Amino acid sequence: MNVMWRTMLVMWQARRRRRREGLVSPTGVARIRLTTLPTDIDILRHMNNGRYLSLFDLGRWDLLIRSGLLDAMRERGWYAVVSSETISFRKSLQLWQRFDVESRFIGHDDKALYLEHRAVVNGEIFARAIIRSRMLKRAGGTVTHDEFFAAVGRPDDTPDVSSWIHDWAAASALPPTKAEAPSIWA
Repeated sequence: MNVMWRTMLVMWQARRRRRREGLVSPTGVARIRLTTLPTDIDILRHMNNGRYLSLFDLGRWDLLIRSGLLDAMRERGWYAVVSSETISFRKSLQLWQRFDVESRFIGHDDKALYLEHRAVVNGEIFARAIIRSRMLKRAGGTVTHDEFFAAVGRPDDTPDVSSWIHDWAAASALPPTKAEAPSIWA
């Protein structure tokens, strides 16, 4: 709940920036400025590792709104869910430290869209996350890539997904929701 207020603020600011600056390309880099708050830190007095992913969600909202993708999704009754994510850390963000969340669509495969988020201070990467997201229909089922790109257009500069990301996605995948997935520790 404590990120809810930040989410609403980021969504409001993204709408204002879109009106003022125009659309951001889905393959462009969207940036928002944040500050490490007392609710973000852990007992070691730096940003809690779990908080990064919550704050990267803010970058995703900003990118979706400013690129116009959220409007297209809402019109069609679509929504996105994260199916996998991985994060790597270089340096710790300290209390009251200002940083940018940079967000970018980095490609797709036959089942998912991939995004990258970075926590950046003065041009230096402190943390990076790769997000694998699926598009679903509120009426049920998944949105095919043909449906998705027909609705929102396919950017000419859509990057190819790096092979290591495909390997990671396959290695980290759980069984489908209709398949059994017993919790057995080997």
